[in-house]
Amino acid sequence: MRADRLVATLLLMQTRGRVTAAELAAELEISVATARRDLEALSTAGVPVYPQPGRGGGWQLVGGARTDLSGLTAREAQALFLLAGPAAAASPEVKSALRKLMGALPGTFRPDAEAAADAIVVDPAGWGERVKDRPPVVELLRDAVIARRRVRFTYSGRERLVDPWGLVDKDDVWYLVAGTPAGRRTFRVDRIVEPAPTEEAADRPADLELAKVWAEVVEEIEKRRSLLTADVVLERRYFGVLRDRFGRHCERVADLPGDRVRARVAAPAPIMIAQELAGWGALVEVESPESVKAELARLGRELIARYAPK
Repeated sequence: MRADRLVATLLLMQTRGRVTAAELAAELEISVATARRDLEALSTAGVPVYPQPGRGGGWQLVGGARTDLSGLTAREAQALFLLAGPAAAASPEVKSALRKLMGALPGTFRPDAEAAADAIVVDPAGWGERVKDRPPVVELLRDAVIARRRVRFTYSGRERLVDPWGLVDKDDVWYLVAGTPAGRRTFRVDRIVEPAPTEEAADRPADLELAKVWAEVVEEIEKRRSLLTADVVLERRYFGVLRDRFGRHCERVADLPGDRVRARVAAPAPIMIAQELAGWGALVEVESPESVKAELARLGRELIARYAPK
C-alpha cells in the first residue's frame, strides 16, 4: 500500500537523516524506480524532502540529518496526513505508523494533522453493495512477492508454478501479476486454489515497474472487451446514464436535432450489447450493426413469449 510506504519512508529518513533511492528500495523491498517516485511524491505533497546530487548525495529532510520532524510546517503535516489518511482507515499497519509519526510532530501541529487524517473517507462499496472482504490468500501472495519466492497453485483446473511480480486491487477485485514459462500472465486471486509458496527463488525483472505492467494489462483487456461497436441514438439527457453503464466503452459521436445524440458503445459480442440495451426499451434506438438488432429482437420475442397475456 503506497500510504504505508510513504510513512515508512519518512520515518526512515527521520532515523537516518539522508537516504538514497537504492537504500530505500532495499529497506522497503521495492524497486528503485518506485522508491524514487515515493520520494518525489513526498516532496510534491509539501513535505520538506529534497535531493542532493553528486557523490555521496541522496534525499534528506530539511533541517539536518538528525531532524525529528519539527521542521514540518502545519500545512506540510496536513498534506502528509491527507495523503495517508484514507488508506489508513483500512490498514492497521498504517494506523500504527501514523500514530508513531504523530508522536514525532510538534504538539501544536497534532490537532490539525489528526483532522486532516479524518478529513477524507474512502467507501469502496457501491450503492446497494457490501464492502468486499480482502481474500485471505492476498496476504500469502504478498509475502511471496516480497520474499521473491515462487508460488504453486491450481487455476482453471491446471497446476501452475509462477514467479509472483505483484498484486493489484482493481475495484475490490484482486489480481496477481506473475511471470510464467509462457510469459507474463494475470490471475484473479479469488480463482486461485490451494496456493503454496515454495523455496525456489522467483525470477523478477530488475527493471519491472508494476504500475506500468498493469497499465499494459488493462489496455490489452479493454481491447478485448471492445471487439464490437454499435451506434445508438438517444436523448441527450440520458447519455450520462448510458456512459455510466458502458464506462470507457461509450463515446458521444455527434449531436443530432431534437436534443438527441448519437453514441458509440462497445462490447466483446452482440449479445452483450443487446442485453445491456434491452432494459432501455424505446429510449435507445440502435442504428447498427444488424447483429445487435437481431439479438434485441430475439430477446424481445423471448420476453413476449413468456410474459405476454394469454
